[in-house]
Amino acid sequence: MKILVTGGAGFIGSHLVDGFIAKGHDVVVVDNLVSGQMENLNPKAKFYLMDIRAETIDKVFEAEKFDVLCHQAAQMDVRKSVADPIFDADVNVKGTLNLLQNCVKHGVKKVLFASTGGAIYGEQDFFPADESHPTRPLSPYGITKHTVEKYLFFYAEQYGLKYAITRYANVYGPRQSPHGEAGVVAIFTSRLLAGEQPVINGDGGQTRDYVYVGDVARANLLALEHPQNDIFNVGTSIENDVNALFNILNAATGGHAEEKHGPGMPGEQRRSVIAYDKAKTVLGWTPQVMLEEGLNNTVDFFKAKLK
Repeated sequence: MKILVTGGAGFIGSHLVDGFIAKGHDVVVVDNLVSGQMENLNPKAKFYLMDIRAETIDKVFEAEKFDVLCHQAAQMDVRKSVADPIFDADVNVKGTLNLLQNCVKHGVKKVLFASTGGAIYGEQDFFPADESHPTRPLSPYGITKHTVEKYLFFYAEQYGLKYAITRYANVYGPRQSPHGEAGVVAIFTSRLLAGEQPVINGDGGQTRDYVYVGDVARANLLALEHPQNDIFNVGTSIENDVNALFNILNAATGGHAEEKHGPGMPGEQRRSVIAYDKAKTVLGWTPQVMLEEGLNNTVDFFKAKLK
């Protein structure tokens, strides 16, 4: 199949590109390189430097004749979405609609969409949250992801465009940037290796479901082959708090830092963890890389970049 991967030079997108190419698919990447990096890009992928909101993306669809859109590009920074919800919606909703209109126009058969399992459920009623949990996003970022899910349902009903939605937990691993909207794993790792003191927000008891990027890529490969329109959580069903995360990373980088706490972040979600039972039953997917192994892989990647 010929697959367009938006954000394919980014952290998660580049791993998906590698996975698709390894399976023999023909891959084209569209990325504006705001957060993506050319060093992440698989040399076997064709590359267009372009924003997903650009009108000229029509020419890319026309020339390449894609079978599948794998949409990973996004404004991912939750705090930025709160500060500037108009920009967040412009990228995440308007940009996606630009892609979906072109999918319909140019005969794309299926969309793989990267949604969020952390932000879409909000404060959870039960733990871990499955796909039937009420969706109560607390940030514009979560709202835009939820909105696109609803648009995908519309495009499926109206135009027969198939979709698979993957709601990611907190993704971490090699190639994650420690800058911008980076996750806590990349931030802590880069600071620890630089001999700087990481600061844990609040008491560090806030929990998240950390899923390794290689496992996320496998979930997308399986979703690509799934014939039905569907939504899948992609996580580990395991809660880990920030203190535990710090201690593992501190040990992996030499154990020289103290556990230092700062003020808590206003409005930060206390607990977030998602169930992957549906992905296991329907796709045959389970997470294979557990946290300590994945964090050690991540530290090794950051160490290699420093050489």
